[in-house]
Amino acid sequence: MAARAALRRRYWATVPARLRLLRAATVLLGAAMTVVLAVAGLAAGGAWDGVADRDAPRTTSAADLDLALNDMDAQAANILLSSGNASRGELETPHAKAVGNYADARREIGHDLRTLSVAAQGDRADEKTVESLTDDFAEYQELVGRALENDGRTGGKPDALTDYRDATDLLQNKLLPESRTLVASNNAGFNDQYSAARSALAAQLAAVLALGLLLLGALGVLQWYLSRRFHRVINPGVLAATLCTFVSVGLGCQVLAASAEHLRGARRDAFDSVVALSRARAIAYDANADESRYLLDPQRRTRYEQSFLAKSQQLYGLKAATLSTYDADLATTWKDYRADHADLRFTGEFRRELDNVTFPGERAAAERTVETYAVYERDDRKIRSLLAAGKERQAVEFCMGWESGTSNAHFGAWMAALDDVTDINRAHFRSSVAAGRSELTGPLPWAAGLLPAAMLLTGLGLRPRLAEFR
Repeated sequence: MAARAALRRRYWATVPARLRLLRAATVLLGAAMTVVLAVAGLAAGGAWDGVADRDAPRTTSAADLDLALNDMDAQAANILLSSGNASRGELETPHAKAVGNYADARREIGHDLRTLSVAAQGDRADEKTVESLTDDFAEYQELVGRALENDGRTGGKPDALTDYRDATDLLQNKLLPESRTLVASNNAGFNDQYSAARSALAAQLAAVLALGLLLLGALGVLQWYLSRRFHRVINPGVLAATLCTFVSVGLGCQVLAASAEHLRGARRDAFDSVVALSRARAIAYDANADESRYLLDPQRRTRYEQSFLAKSQQLYGLKAATLSTYDADLATTWKDYRADHADLRFTGEFRRELDNVTFPGERAAAERTVETYAVYERDDRKIRSLLAAGKERQAVEFCMGWESGTSNAHFGAWMAALDDVTDINRAHFRSSVAAGRSELTGPLPWAAGLLPAAMLLTGLGLRPRLAEFR
């Protein structure tokens, strides 16, 4: 009992003991809050580095690979379509364009595969997918190379077509599913990192708020006790420490809340649209390839026609639409949407983008994309009607020509419009990343730096009072 009484007198019963205990409480709470802010800053910095330098580039590289594979196959079909018979009857400009675009797509695929190979390190599933893609792509190139070689000799078109069928089947059955697996895997990984970072920021915000309120409470009790015990209205040092703490809590909460909001803006407002639009672009190139395959391979025309319609539905889905009704249904539903933006009676990647319109100018750009797409769709029907009328060469020239008013020209206008809306979202993704990083180099150091100042001011404010008891 005597020992307990001695401890009580030492740590609480006397005025100096109470002052020292309150001082210790403020120091411990201030130190804990400083640590939380420092950890939060490091974690947020790591999250932004992951978002900007790893997660987003991985996902877009996988999407670019999907697009380049489709483009390469389309250009291979275009080369075969425009080559004539061993260069006799060649469509000179479309052939030269197709050869150049084929080489560009092949280089892009090589670059994307190298990027994804580095990104996949440590993830065994992705590593295996990239290895399989690399092997299958080598086989695909061999098949297309053989097709082009056969096409270069007189009477070699049937053999070239057989080799091309094998190549495009390999593309559809293995290469594209593998590339889309990588898109889904990398996008899911990005989502997981985003969710974890947002959860961490929410927990850190709660911790800063709780510790800040406790610290302010301890400083308030200390000020009250000094006023009551020493009959003074305020203690300047403790008042200054309270003001520093109040500002620190406000800044810390503001930084963490703003970081979470910038992270949501980067991922949900901007990058979700980038992913949807990247998928739309890859599907567009695949659909465009289906037109060339349709013209090139009479035996598979029904198959490629159905495939084109399926891709159209992935872009702008219309219930029970066929190629003969699609254009009218698109025009009707789009007119209704323009009259009332809540009237969205279509599905697909364009719907995903219109559901996520966030930024100035984005809706107008997205709407231009759909309108240029509708023009391209009408061109497809013209190609099929020309072929049905026995005008095969005119159908090929209209499909592959680059003059104003041709299908390729309209496809280019559609892709340009798609690029415009994608660029809007990419720009806001970059600005969200920059704003999130600036929070960590601007207000956060002040928030953390004010807490040691508050602890020092508390000690200086108590020093004269404690000296009275020596």
